[in-house]
Amino acid sequence: MKQQSLGEFEELVLLIVASLHDEAYGVIILEKLEEKLKKKVNISAVHVTLKRIEEKGFVKSRFGGITEERGGRRKKFYIITSIGKKMLDVQYELRTTIYKQIPEISFG
Repeated sequence: MKQQSLGEFEELVLLIVASLHDEAYGVIILEKLEEKLKKKVNISAVHVTLKRIEEKGFVKSRFGGITEERGGRRKKFYIITSIGKKMLDVQYELRTTIYKQIPEISFG
C-alpha cells in the first residue's frame, strides 16, 4: 500500500477541520484559513482540497439539513478521521523535530 502524503495546504485545511470538529464546512473553513493566513483564499481550492483529503481517508463528510437561507441547498460538513489525526500527529512530530535542530543563533 502506498504511503499517504499531506501537502502544505492540505495540512492547513485538515487542521482547520479538526479545530472546528463537527462544524466544519466549506465557507467557514475558508474564513478561518483567510483569518489565519491573513490573505485571500479561493473557495474552489478549499473544495478541491476537501475532496482530495476525503479520498485519502483523512476526513469524512455528511450533509446537513436543507435550509431556506441556502435556497434549499444543504451544507456538506467534514470531520477528521482517526487516520487524519494520526497524519497530523506525524506531521507535527516531523516539523517539531526539524525545528528543534535549528541552532541557537541570534539574529539581533
